[in-house]
Amino acid sequence: MIVRSLASILNTAAHVKGDSFESRRILLAADGLGYSLHDTICKEGTAQVLQYKNHVETNYVIEGEGEVQNVATGEVFALSPGTVYVLDRHEEHILRAQRGDMRIICVFTPALTGQEKHDADGSYPAAG
Repeated sequence: MIVRSLASILNTAAHVKGDSFESRRILLAADGLGYSLHDTICKEGTAQVLQYKNHVETNYVIEGEGEVQNVATGEVFALSPGTVYVLDRHEEHILRAQRGDMRIICVFTPALTGQEKHDADGSYPAAG
């Protein structure tokens, strides 16, 4: 059984901060689950261009409001608490936090190690 609190992640190596986000990486590849679980804050007024070419990401918004745009189609989807969006086809997307910081619970498959950094196109490298 794994039991872990968000408080135990804060200000550790599993708490990654960038200009537009904070990723609190609660479960990682080392936990052996096949997925990783992240509590992420996207800062109000920011936009991030991302594309997870090597991972599927499921996102559940629990605070704040914003939007996600599919770059290929131009479609824009409103995000607010209770909304889920899944990047199941590795879509390049723009995530915008517009009203308050957006807090999103994210699940990545395959699991992230926790040491990944976004590359120039907003992706993480393949596992292994």
